[in-house]
Amino acid sequence: MFREIITYFQTLEQHPLHRMAFLVGGLLFFWIIEGSIPLLKLNYKKTKLKHASVNFAFTLIHLLIHTFLAIIIVLLSDWCLQHQFGLVYWVNAGTFLTIILVFLTLDFFGGWLVHITEHKLPFLWRFHVIHHADNNVDVTTGLRHHPVESILRGLFFFIGIFVSGAPMFAVMIFQTILILATAFTHANISLPKWLDKSLSYVIISPNMHKVHHHWKQPYTDSNYGAVLSIWDRLLGTYTELEVSKIRYGLDRYYPNEKDEDFVALLKSPFTKQESK
Repeated sequence: MFREIITYFQTLEQHPLHRMAFLVGGLLFFWIIEGSIPLLKLNYKKTKLKHASVNFAFTLIHLLIHTFLAIIIVLLSDWCLQHQFGLVYWVNAGTFLTIILVFLTLDFFGGWLVHITEHKLPFLWRFHVIHHADNNVDVTTGLRHHPVESILRGLFFFIGIFVSGAPMFAVMIFQTILILATAFTHANISLPKWLDKSLSYVIISPNMHKVHHHWKQPYTDSNYGAVLSIWDRLLGTYTELEVSKIRYGLDRYYPNEKDEDFVALLKSPFTKQESK
């Protein structure tokens, strides 16, 4: 059974419809859940569907870019295999240890490190603002990234593959879990406080990530993790805030009334903004 799972993920990159099923399935699942047990009462400018259409437009662009980046991911993974380069080869890791090492490395470089870099470097923050400008954070917000940011995240992901020597089955396991985790952490769902808190010791929980979307710094500059919470806890970027105090949007950098203006969002990084 375990071998069959590894074989499936080894070739998953060649089956875009399967990958799309994970994405769409995750979105639909948490869309339904957040409608049943909402965390906050969201005030959409028109309708939830109109709000979703803006975020889906960014998601489609993100997926198109990733299609081209995937070619490089495969080539880089194959190069590491041919040259026995990367952590998994240096420690002669077995299948299970390979999955663990690759997961940790990709989550650090492609999740935490790229995220904090976008917050700390003003030029990159200009593009990441589009994600934080959403005044109604729900499951559709997860892949709301400017195209330039999508490319940047791909570059950090390449570094993670290079460092870990990630074989394709491990890459696809991580990316599949990342897709589901992204939907989970952004979904407007209310979990029992004890459950959310318990989850946050291992993974990024919904409440933990919602703090990151709070409109005011320094809360915005915290809780950078993608899947695992270990990096925020170890590196001093973990913060808590009562859910009742959370408010989405930005206190500066982008007009909140235009958070659903797709064209304005695309152009925003190239216009004059207040420095971070």
